[in-house]
Amino acid sequence: MKKYVIGLDYGTDSVRAVLIDTENGAELASSVSYYQRWKEGLFCSPEKNRFRQHPSDHIEGLEKTITEVVQQSGVHPEEIVSICIDTTGSSPLPVTQEGIALSLTPGFEENPNAMMVLWKDHTSIREAEEINTLAKTWGGEDYTRFEGGIYSSEWFWAKILHINRVDENVKNVAYSWMEHCDYITFLLSDHKDLKTFKRSRCAAGHKAMWHESWGGLPSEDFLNRLDSSLGELRDRLYDKTYTSDEIAGHLNEDWAQRLGLTTSTVIAVGTFDAHSGAVGAKVEENTLIRIMGTSTCDIMVAQNEIIGDKTVKGICGQVDGSVIPGMVGLEAGQSAFGDVLAWFRDILMWPVNNMLQHSEIISSEQKAQLKEEFENNLIKNLTHEAEKIPADEALPIALDWVNGRRTPDANQ
Repeated sequence: MKKYVIGLDYGTDSVRAVLIDTENGAELASSVSYYQRWKEGLFCSPEKNRFRQHPSDHIEGLEKTITEVVQQSGVHPEEIVSICIDTTGSSPLPVTQEGIALSLTPGFEENPNAMMVLWKDHTSIREAEEINTLAKTWGGEDYTRFEGGIYSSEWFWAKILHINRVDENVKNVAYSWMEHCDYITFLLSDHKDLKTFKRSRCAAGHKAMWHESWGGLPSEDFLNRLDSSLGELRDRLYDKTYTSDEIAGHLNEDWAQRLGLTTSTVIAVGTFDAHSGAVGAKVEENTLIRIMGTSTCDIMVAQNEIIGDKTVKGICGQVDGSVIPGMVGLEAGQSAFGDVLAWFRDILMWPVNNMLQHSEIISSEQKAQLKEEFENNLIKNLTHEAEKIPADEALPIALDWVNGRRTPDANQ
């Protein structure tokens, strides 16, 4: 029997599925689904640096893309042996004791604080500052040591602490929190015990200050000094973490039926998008891989015996097995990359969107065609023209706060 695998990649604006032949790496089919609620700007407030996503966008996209690649490929369901999920991060969301996203339960459907806090949400800058100050002054372990020595407002604990402080209801009702990659993996898996479910080493190590040397997550004592709700939450999270070559479970009956697959399909432990991208780019020692999208991540790997206890300041963490099992994965990068280009395009498109659309000279069909042509070609044509400018006539411009940064003081 031939064997095929499906990779599911959750980006900032859409989810993509690819179906791959394990024998030769050939891509047989792919599908993309854009998040409709996100596209409409729901649950977000850019002026407050608040960016939330409803899990329904992710669940609908999951069903659409996987169903489409299975149909496109014509592969027999029993030949699809595994599915692995990667997502943006840190993008945590609150869940019930059964692992149901809080925003899918009565009373929380429209509450942004009950939704996934997207990686580029920067509402928790003060909380990140508190974590950094405490880590350096409390007299115990510096839990930021393997995360570049500085904790970001984009990451797990800072976001949860902020939500707990601004929304008492969510704090009291949420049983636990899951990273996006863990939540989607749990959704598909037949393993339904939150306490023993295999959480992503990549997510925990890079964003939640998890490290084997201090027994996993930061101590209850440390977390209580920030807020007692974090200390209480620690017991409802996890101790061990796992790399993505591990099996999280098998496809459960409900999702097997919805996707037209079988319950023999293995669900791998989840991971982060950039780290998967580095694997896809065949990352190896002494090679820098740059994964470019809405944000940009720089990924490297190193042998444990070479890097040892040495730490690199200013980066987004160094984690054993986060990219390739048995090697330390190192991450850095820029929060705003493709987003800067999208912002620039939207600024330049203002006359088209707000003046051309009111023109009485051309038809509605022509307006739509012009708008699409401008959007598709604007950045490309500007790039060609910019290439003609002599290098000594153009100085680099630093945009200080577009989408925030990994954290204001990190040194990527």
